Amino acid sequence: MSELNNPAGPPEALIAALRRVLRPLVRLMISKGVTLPTLTTLLKETFVSVAEEDFPVKGKRQTDSRINLLTGVHRKDVKRLREEKHTERSIPPAVGLGVQIVSRWVSDPSTTDSEGQPIPLPRQGKTPEDPSFDGLVESISKDVRPRAVLDEWIRLGVAILDKDDRVTLNRQAFVPEKGFDEKAFYFGRNIHDHLAATAHNLIEDGNPRLERSVHYGGLRESSVKALAEDAERVGMEALLTLNRLARERVEADKGKDGADQRFNFGLYFFDQKHSLEEQQDNESD
Repeated sequence: MSELNNPAGPPEALIAALRRVLRPLVRLMISKGVTLPTLTTLLKETFVSVAEEDFPVKGKRQTDSRINLLTGVHRKDVKRLREEKHTERSIPPAVGLGVQIVSRWVSDPSTTDSEGQPIPLPRQGKTPEDPSFDGLVESISKDVRPRAVLDEWIRLGVAILDKDDRVTLNRQAFVPEKGFDEKAFYFGRNIHDHLAATAHNLIEDGNPRLERSVHYGGLRESSVKALAEDAERVGMEALLTLNRLARERVEADKGKDGADQRFNFGLYFFDQKHSLEEQQDNESD
């Protein structure tokens, strides 16, 4: 809510929440050399872009003056930023193709076990019909060599090649253990979607989005470690199930009008020593 629409200023509860949200972001920025002037420039760009695209007045042209009122960004900066064109960085190659390969690997009956878990795949099958890593890659794209994909996945920690020449998918796939550009891509996409869902609910724009968590305090370190393992096991089951259901929907919707929507369902687990105030906060949201 802007001060233009809320003369009393933003809600104190929102300011407190934003201060908490910003702490891990500022920690990340400082660790990677992103200074306040750099962030200020980025915020100006974002404020102007969001105001221009998401807050139009029906039947009226969006002006520099109105964007100045909505955002507090100086009119000279507004004019300059509206004239500049900022292009989004493309998806890292390892991510674009990799997501499709992993999605098929964890959903196809020929590459999963009876519990729906992805099985290790021989790098090459004895026959074209046998499940293999090379065959899996070629079923998605014939424009890239399977060995090139495998080498990149091994570099990123997405998969390993064992002594029997079998490719095993990392349990965390697809979030690379290495490769800053790839991890930064997922950081931007997943945090954006999570924040967009909860921001939608705070704006109260109708049709509340799913945004839930379970949080407890008063735990020993060993208990948190055990719960982290449980969360990974139960969470991966949920992700694998939803992946199979989504692939079925994609196939059913292929070529139909209106098939232009996307969704993102994710999981996270975070632990730390809690403050005295948080010790009473043992409940589920």
